[in-house]
Amino acid sequence: MPFQLPPLPYAINALEPHMSQKSLEFHYGKHHQTYLDNMNKRIAGSNLESKTLEEVIKESWNNGSPTAVFNNAAQVWNHTFFWESMKPNGGGAPSGKLAEAINAASGSLDDFKAQFKNAGATQFGSGWAWLVTDKSGKLSIEKTPNAVTPLVEESKTPILTMDVWEHAYYLDVQNRRPDYMTTFVDSLIDWDNVGKRYEAATA
Repeated sequence: MPFQLPPLPYAINALEPHMSQKSLEFHYGKHHQTYLDNMNKRIAGSNLESKTLEEVIKESWNNGSPTAVFNNAAQVWNHTFFWESMKPNGGGAPSGKLAEAINAASGSLDDFKAQFKNAGATQFGSGWAWLVTDKSGKLSIEKTPNAVTPLVEESKTPILTMDVWEHAYYLDVQNRRPDYMTTFVDSLIDWDNVGKRYEAATA
């Protein structure tokens, strides 16, 4: 069976007014779907068809010389992870062990937000900003170009991502990436889900 596009975890208009239905219709309905369709075409008839998406990504990473399969498969995974990093009425603050880890790594939640947005702002061209943890629970902020994902690093587990490809925000705020990033960290992050990812990664 070809891979299928996972459903959004909320209604397509549920992130308004912070992210419009029109933006989701294009970003999820067209961009995400196209990455999936291209991946399915490229792996058809190969041994990758029987693998998990994570296995396809790791096998097509090609030791840092990513193949076309990787570029599409990683974008499928990255986008699903991105949708699941947000929720209606998101934002606020993390709690528990995650909050403690963010304070230890960044100084405060406000400092984290500034550092996370800086990672997104300084990712030249297309890419992603990530919050990742190692097995000891130490957090770090990373940025990756194009489709590159921390999944290919065995020692780290991603727990939050922000898409900084232009198609993530252009329909809503045109070229104002900083405005989009501020909205993301203040009003869209699903800290409950990020906290669960952190707990699972460090269990």
